[in-house]
This record gives sequence, structure tokens and C-alpha cells, in this order.
Amino acid sequence: MVELSREECLDLLATHRFGRLAVVVNGRPLIRPLNYVFDRRLQSVVFRTARGSKLHALLHAAKASFEIDGIDEATRTGWSVIIHGVAAEMTRPGELGHLHELGLEPWAPGHKPHWVRIRAWTVSGRRIDLPTTTVPGYYLG
Repeated sequence: MVELSREECLDLLATHRFGRLAVVVNGRPLIRPLNYVFDRRLQSVVFRTARGSKLHALLHAAKASFEIDGIDEATRTGWSVIIHGVAAEMTRPGELGHLHELGLEPWAPGHKPHWVRIRAWTVSGRRIDLPTTTVPGYYLG
């Protein structure tokens, strides 16, 4: 297991577009997949959503986590990045203008008028790299 630097984590966040949002709703974790963009200037994951339980929970709790990952089943390797931060709806015209320039289009159907960001206060990442030697039961040559 290799710990990724903050910069490596931010690079991965910037080069991918799909992850999972985690927030607590009524004392229980709620995890939802979503597409996003990473705004390096704001050090934030940004996504669009409709009004509903996810938006209500985010704005009420303010705290959220977000995770992205990648795996290669054939080599049994992979990586993950997790951010923890504060979620806030972005509503100021200057912010929204900047966000529209990022080109984020929601994958899920329906009108998604609300822009939400999770500022990456804590960022961590790990990568699983197996040695290119024989592991009991597996040949990795």
C-alpha cells in the first residue's frame, strides 16, 4: 500500500469525472454516485443536483466526503482518493459564471439547477502496487 501525496490526489481528482458522495442523512450514511469536475482554483469537487434529500442533507450537515477510485482486476492493483470537507451551494453570479466555463453536464436526467461544491480540506489517497513476483496462488509475471 502506497500513500499518495496531496498533489497526486488532486491530479487524479482533476483527470476523472465520476465518484461517490457520502453524507449523513437522519443519522445514516447516504452514498450517491455522481459526475463532477474538480476546480483546482477552489480546491473543490463541484457537481450539479436537483432539490431533494441529497441537497437538503448537504446544506443541513455542511460536512461531506467524496471518493474516486480506479482498479485493474487483472493485476489486482488500484488506487483511491478521498476528500473530506465542507459542502456549500454556490449561488453568486461570479461563481456560477466560472462554473459554467468548466463544462459540467449532469449525466442523470432531469433539471439540475443547483451547483454544490465540497472544498477539499482533507485529502488522502492510496495505491495498491503488487510486486512483480509470485504471490501465493497467483502469478504476476
